[in-house]
Amino acid sequence: MSNIAIGLVGTFCLFGGILVGINVMVVLGLVGAFGLAALVGFNAATALMSTVFFETTHSFHFSVIPLFLLMGFFAMRAGLGEDLFEATTKWMGNLKGGLAISTTLGAAAFGAASGSSVGTATVFTKLALPQMLDRGYDKSLASASIAIAGTLAVMIPPSALVVVYGILTDSSIGALLIAGFIPGIIFALMLCLAIWLTVLRRPELAPVDRTPYTLREKLVSLRLAGPLVLVIFCIVAGLYVGIFTPTEAGGVGAGLTFLLAVVRHRGLGGVRIGETLMETIRTSAMIFAILISALLFSKFLALSGVTNALGGFLTGLDVAPWIIVVLISLIYLALGMMMDAPALLAVTLPITHPVMMNLGYDPIWFGVFVVLLVEIGAVTPPVGINCFVVQAASGGRVKLEDVFRGLIPFVLAGFAMLVLLYLVPDIALFLPSRM
Repeated sequence: MSNIAIGLVGTFCLFGGILVGINVMVVLGLVGAFGLAALVGFNAATALMSTVFFETTHSFHFSVIPLFLLMGFFAMRAGLGEDLFEATTKWMGNLKGGLAISTTLGAAAFGAASGSSVGTATVFTKLALPQMLDRGYDKSLASASIAIAGTLAVMIPPSALVVVYGILTDSSIGALLIAGFIPGIIFALMLCLAIWLTVLRRPELAPVDRTPYTLREKLVSLRLAGPLVLVIFCIVAGLYVGIFTPTEAGGVGAGLTFLLAVVRHRGLGGVRIGETLMETIRTSAMIFAILISALLFSKFLALSGVTNALGGFLTGLDVAPWIIVVLISLIYLALGMMMDAPALLAVTLPITHPVMMNLGYDPIWFGVFVVLLVEIGAVTPPVGINCFVVQAASGGRVKLEDVFRGLIPFVLAGFAMLVLLYLVPDIALFLPSRM
């Protein structure tokens, strides 16, 4: 059997294992390990595997993942989401769909500190959903706006998912983090516009909040949200001007959010350091296990020649490059309905990244593009993990079908953002090119 045939059999086994319900980390690692053994022999394969394990777990650059996760958990302990929701509600609450718009903007800022799509969706379901439902908002609009707002956490830096992309593709993590800043803000504004247009067309979905807020109340609310803005500014500015590396940025962010949590709770008791560290360790271990398995699978595909053959086939097609981009986008959207984000990147990037590089696309731009694709998949059925999170955190006030039914305008906004990114790649590349 030729090397390419072995690679194709391994790829078939990978997707077959996923479809029958085997854990993605397990099937990636098994296919990668046995595939390498079939290609280069048992001794060489074990040497390659030990190298991957060592480099992944001992690299200074990879330590950015647990630091960003720790920062996110401290941000949740500090109650920063409550301050942001209060501030955005007082400034935007009187608009058409104002509470949903407030939720989107607050989630964008909170997600920038937490970097967690699921965490942001959980926090704002508990904060914003009861207020929207109590004031007469339609269940579908209210719950769907929270589910999609959670995706902004992985677009605006810092983002652990962007770091995963950087590790799997050997791209500049600092440039990737900065590249997501402008697209993340634009996407947040597009979601707000989608809410406003939906309510403009059907005013019964969201009664206008008539609660009067004085200018003094609005300014005081900004003071409450100020600490988080400071954290985001420190991270983005430090990365942009080169004061510190992404790993150091994670350390600075974790330290600042820890101080905010201590101040907020007037001591260490409310921070629950032991519980926070254990959550960070468990999540980091899961991500590192997926990364190690994905890197093994990536080496297997590269040695088998499948990636080069597939890249040569696609680049040799007599079609416009945008057609290949559409095909890859459809693959991500389809798989995103069945898999969570880190696993999806781990499975697909060894195949799609070389193809996109052969077509001449920028790896930093593709990182932003593919992360947005993955997050759109995170809200689409049948899996749509953010939707399950919103339904579970709602305390039974909304059903899963309510969340899915309200997603149509937001998914359309996501598609519009993808088109905009393709047509104007400088949206993602402007800041990295001037770092």
